Amino acid sequence: MPPAPGQPPPRSALLACGVVGATLLALIALGHDGRRIAQLAVLAAPAVLWLLWPLRSARMRRLRTLCVWLWAMGFALDGAVRAYLLDTYQAAPDGAMVLGAAANTNARESSEYLWMHWRSAAVWCAVLVGAGVLVGMFARRGAQGSQREAPATPSTASTARAPRSSRWLTALVALALLVSCAAYASKPWRRLHPAIFWVQWVESLHTLQSAWADQQKQRDRLMAQAKAIAPVFTQAGPSTVVLVITDSINRDNMGLYGYGRPTTPRLQAHKAQAGEQMAVLKNAWSVDASTLPALRNMFHFGLPESDNPPHVLALARAAGYKVWWISNHDDLAIEQQHARFADVVDMVNRTPGRASASLDGEILDCVQEAFADTSTERKLIVVHLMGAHPHYSLRFPANANPFDDVDAVENGLVKEGRSAWVRRFRQEYDAALLYHDFVVSELLQQTRSAGKPDEYRAWMYLSDHGQEVGHVSDRAGHSPSTASGYRIPAVAWRNQQPWPPHAAQQPFRADWTGWTLMDMLRIQWSGQKAERDVLGGSYRWEAPGIPVAVESFTR
Repeated sequence: MPPAPGQPPPRSALLACGVVGATLLALIALGHDGRRIAQLAVLAAPAVLWLLWPLRSARMRRLRTLCVWLWAMGFALDGAVRAYLLDTYQAAPDGAMVLGAAANTNARESSEYLWMHWRSAAVWCAVLVGAGVLVGMFARRGAQGSQREAPATPSTASTARAPRSSRWLTALVALALLVSCAAYASKPWRRLHPAIFWVQWVESLHTLQSAWADQQKQRDRLMAQAKAIAPVFTQAGPSTVVLVITDSINRDNMGLYGYGRPTTPRLQAHKAQAGEQMAVLKNAWSVDASTLPALRNMFHFGLPESDNPPHVLALARAAGYKVWWISNHDDLAIEQQHARFADVVDMVNRTPGRASASLDGEILDCVQEAFADTSTERKLIVVHLMGAHPHYSLRFPANANPFDDVDAVENGLVKEGRSAWVRRFRQEYDAALLYHDFVVSELLQQTRSAGKPDEYRAWMYLSDHGQEVGHVSDRAGHSPSTASGYRIPAVAWRNQQPWPPHAAQQPFRADWTGWTLMDMLRIQWSGQKAERDVLGGSYRWEAPGIPVAVESFTR
């Protein structure tokens, strides 16, 4: 029976309000902490409290059920997405890393990401489905109003007096709604509402993409700045320098660094032939766990924007180098921020996003054409590889995985309690590194063979960031929360003289790459800091501030 006028809502309505509210609060708490939980709970309150308002019309009750369900699921989805990002990347959705990655992706890359992380996606989808079913079941039990009033009698008149509990409940609901109204009147609180937050998030995404779409004015400014600095080339004769930047390579998975699987036989052969002319930096670190900030730091000397740092490629061109950018990425942000400084831009991969199946070996012919160019004596060739960027199985040819069997590495992962899917990803990741070894070794061989024997040639190879593939935790992918996300390889070679013997043992940070590259280019300029050139005699190490605990930067 529906409640009589003036009576408190029946227990079913109170239970519905309690269950829906508790479900919402639990999901809000997953994605927020501290004061934010209370703020989101207050913003979510009006729809939950609506369940206590008696409605006579069945149509209105169905409409209320639908509205409450949509309202609750909006908050639930917001909480689930935030919880996933917090758990996986220790990042908020409006943080620079997440915004940059989202603005720099597309539908195909998104689908590949979901395919790789489908287990986590399935868990969170199950949570959302469970929450949706629970909210839907109890939202239908909101308070119902009387269809008609019975004539007043002495007995009904006495029961019409609202009991004290009803007055208290009414007062509490009114107070909650008043607080909620105050919250919506406050802009800092209001913008936390999922409907407002995610609309603004999409706008931020489009703003960022628009800013990347054409940065010609910024490039012109940096070129003018480089010419004003007037860098000087200090060595007579031809000079060819190759910078190879790869993606998502963890040095702990390279045989060159002592890994248990033979993932780098060709680079190890190069090292045996080149001796001290090839320096394998044993303790190389990135200071960023994602591509865009890592490249920004590499090409701007690791200096903050407030210092108005020059761009390495602009300085190289101002010093007289002809610059090539040869890439297996089709990446708008990287192209606009870095590649377009080059005289020659060759984007070999024409499938947008890093989920393309284009293999890195496709760039080798383009690099050979750059070596064969006779229009200049000074060449800087930048090669940007996909490396082992997820999805790992796309980074090597089909049926080219020699590690899909039980070996010492597999047994070690089992002993450490790694799941079967992480062990499979490790196999694919190592197969990607074996193919990567072929490409990188070919690039080094091309450099060693180019030009005349007495012409100066140098080559540097490093990764933008590392990768977690069961090293520290039972997961695979980018990892700003573990040291694996920052452990990278770095290798340098030159033909005219050996590197200092101590250079390979010194810790190296990738955001200082520009200082070392300028020395390899034989360029002097007014901002030179010899103490940041890892291969120079004046090098002084400074530990970077990365958001993970590192026991030691020298291992």
